[in-house]
This record gives sequence, C-alpha cells and structure tokens, in this order.
Amino acid sequence: MVPTIIKKRSCLFLLTIQLLVNCSSSDSVIDTNRETNNLVGLNTIQPGVQVAYPKGSTKSQYGFYVYVPSEYNIANAEKYPLLIHLHGGGARGDSAVNPNDLNSILFDGPPSLIHKNQWNPKHPMIVVSPQSPSIWNTENLHNFITFLIDNLKIDTQRIYMTGFSMGGKGCYDYISSKGSNSYVVAIVPIAGWGNVSTGNQFTNIPVWAFHGDADRIISYDKSISMVNAINAENPTTKAKITIYSGIDHDSWSRTYDNTGRGSANSAYDPFDISIYEWMYLYKKTDL
Repeated sequence: MVPTIIKKRSCLFLLTIQLLVNCSSSDSVIDTNRETNNLVGLNTIQPGVQVAYPKGSTKSQYGFYVYVPSEYNIANAEKYPLLIHLHGGGARGDSAVNPNDLNSILFDGPPSLIHKNQWNPKHPMIVVSPQSPSIWNTENLHNFITFLIDNLKIDTQRIYMTGFSMGGKGCYDYISSKGSNSYVVAIVPIAGWGNVSTGNQFTNIPVWAFHGDADRIISYDKSISMVNAINAENPTTKAKITIYSGIDHDSWSRTYDNTGRGSANSAYDPFDISIYEWMYLYKKTDL
C-alpha cells in the first residue's frame, strides 16, 4: 500500500448522463487469447507509443490504453508519474466482447492528444486510460491502480487522476471512498459532480474542478457545490474551481489541450497554469 497521505454521442447518451446526475447518491487490437499475468511480459509496450490492451489480454478487470514516455526503459531505475484518465459516458464499452470498443477512448482527453501527436507536457508521465462498461466503481479503480503499480515503473508519490462528465464523478467518488488512503495525490474533475457529504475525505487531496456555465447536461452548480463542501473542511490545499462563461458540457477539450487558458470567468479561479504542471506541484510527501 502507498502511504496515507464524450464528445456528445447521441440523445440517448445525454439522457443517460442526466439520469446518472439525478439518481446519484453519493486503434489497435491486441491478441486477447494470450496468457498474460502482467504488462512487463508483453512485447507491445513501446516507449512513446500508446498501446491498447483489451479486457482479457491482462489480469486487469479493465481494458485500457497505456502510454509510456519515450524515455521509459524497463532496465533503468527511473520511475515516472502516472496520470489516470477516466472517460465520460459516451466512451463506455466492453472490449472483452468487441476489442474495437476500446477505440472510443481516443476521442477525448489525454489519450486523444497522444493519438494526434499533440501530447507535450513539461514533465514526462505515464498515461493510462481504462474503459468501463458502466459508471466508475471505486474498488475496481483502486485494484486497477494496484495492478499498474505492480507492472509499470511508477513513481507512487506522483499518481494523478482526471476525468470528464461521468469520469469527473469517478474522480470525486474515488476520493470520497478512499480519502487520504487513496493512491491518488491530486485530481482534476471536469464537468462532473460528487457527493457533497464527503468533503472531509478530501482534506489532503488537492482538487481543481472545471465546468462550463452553459452546461445543460450537468449544471455547473454541481461542481461549485462540491468544491464548497471540500473547502468547508479546511483542506491542506484549498480546492479550486474554474468556470468558463458560455461553454456547454464540453468544458474538457479546452482544459486538456490548454487552449482555455486565460478565458475563464474572472469571478472564479483563473486557468493560469497547465493542469499537468499544476498536478506536478503535488506529491505524497508534501501533504
């Protein structure tokens, strides 16, 4: 254990997301017939390349994409920060049934930027993008991170999580469940929502939320309420919230690719630093 411390797909998807909000209480195809216990035994790990692992091709309960920096070398001692990206409802799928389902992850967020050769964070990091067939399950996520730590050269002091829409909720839910016992050191939930009764679980977890004030799928009030609930518990690092004026549900594209810098509503926290640089400000030993 570690120390304590869509783009829019269809009307049906939009309806599903709205139901989740209302009911909430709290490229490539890999041979799936191979016997594999871990990642390091696979010759498909390629530094600087994003590789697909459909469900069933490893011991993980998820299918996922994994990207390791070009500097990554299994023979070296150097370890790297880990960024876990949680997709929204439009990218749900089961790659055990259809391995090509996994490709829907490539439409948004860091995996999309990597796929389009637009990924250039200041600090090299491993990026893993799992796929869930339904709303994110916190225990499954925790076990998945354990699996990654066991099989990749990860700096466990620098594990970060981000997600949008349903994935934003997944970020909040993971910390609401695990608190300071989570593997994750900081989260960036975008256009999400959470359980406002769990603010005390975020005491040692820096949070930077983003939302558009014209979001008709998940109201930006959901993010404001969650951040207020966290800050009411006097966290070590005050939770931040950035609101884009006139932006609808897709507030994540401009956040992930950094084009939203300087365009946020001045009544809220400014978007004045890349989220990836902001994450890197924090590590377990600092909190």
